[in-house]
Amino acid sequence: MTEENEDKYGEDFFEESFVTVDAKQDPLRIDKFVMNKMARVSRNKVQNAIRAGAITVNGKEVKPNFKVKGGHVIRLIMPRPLNEDGKTKGEDIPLDIIYEDEDVLVINKPVGLVVHPGVGNWTGTLVNALAYYYKDKELPVMEGNSDDRIGLVHRIDKNTSGIMVIGKNDFALTHLAKQFFDHSIYRRYTALVWSEPTEDEGTITANVGRHPKNRIKQTVFPDGDEGKHAVTHWKVLERLYYVSLLECRLETGRTHQIRVHMAHRGNPLFNDEKYGGDTIRKGTIYSKYSAYVNNCFAKMPRHALHAHALGFVHPRTGEEMRFEAPLPDDFESVLAAWRNYVSDRRAKKALD
Repeated sequence: MTEENEDKYGEDFFEESFVTVDAKQDPLRIDKFVMNKMARVSRNKVQNAIRAGAITVNGKEVKPNFKVKGGHVIRLIMPRPLNEDGKTKGEDIPLDIIYEDEDVLVINKPVGLVVHPGVGNWTGTLVNALAYYYKDKELPVMEGNSDDRIGLVHRIDKNTSGIMVIGKNDFALTHLAKQFFDHSIYRRYTALVWSEPTEDEGTITANVGRHPKNRIKQTVFPDGDEGKHAVTHWKVLERLYYVSLLECRLETGRTHQIRVHMAHRGNPLFNDEKYGGDTIRKGTIYSKYSAYVNNCFAKMPRHALHAHALGFVHPRTGEEMRFEAPLPDDFESVLAAWRNYVSDRRAKKALD
């Protein structure tokens, strides 16, 4: 499924687990203990995870030579094993690099670029671009037998633009994964939605999961009996009567979370064909207005969502890093069109 990529992390590439040490366990170095518990994982990867704070004991970070005892509770955030075979082919695909050092790479992903290979998109992906860009350097991969997700700790939709961070070594990758799991990553999205919310800001808390009848869509389970816990914070940046510009902050990273949550509250993303934003949801039905909206759809033939800001603690230096990416041209073009339309409407109304 190439569409279901919206800012997912953790559950795609890493998994969280807890192990309670048996009461009869003799004192044993934690790196050896973890290796005994996990299949196909190297000692180096385990030690890097411990140093990154992704393996803790009773909620506290420890060193690789720490000795576990009976009753200790160990939390592990480790790469999820993959079942696919084969190597990813490097392809000379341009990367919009915002920042790079020996540990991390920060890019501005363009609209239309699929993040990693999958059904229908085995080539032409970000991972293919990374494989080519780092052809002389071995990026970290998931523990297992596939490298089709090299360096990835999160991802965003094919048709969502914006900032992503790539881990260039095991330590950096695991350190970043822990930050995503702990919800300490700074993430801000810009979204253009239909209509104007009555409030200036709010929070949507509603479980999100795969639609029971349409497997390529996600849906909200308001009663919380299905799906996964999902929280989206939003605030209005600009009111344009027919549409509104919002900033969204994710607390969780479920598939299509922003798109599903905003549609659920009656404000689907502009031109989001999957969740009802590709039809007129606010305004008149007159042909002139319909033609104008369709022209806007043509200017931006995808859902109006952009990951404009990302912040994290640098794995090696501990420095707070923050990056921003401006709205892409198609988004700016549609936003300018709506501003002009509303301005003209107000001017005509003032003359009446």
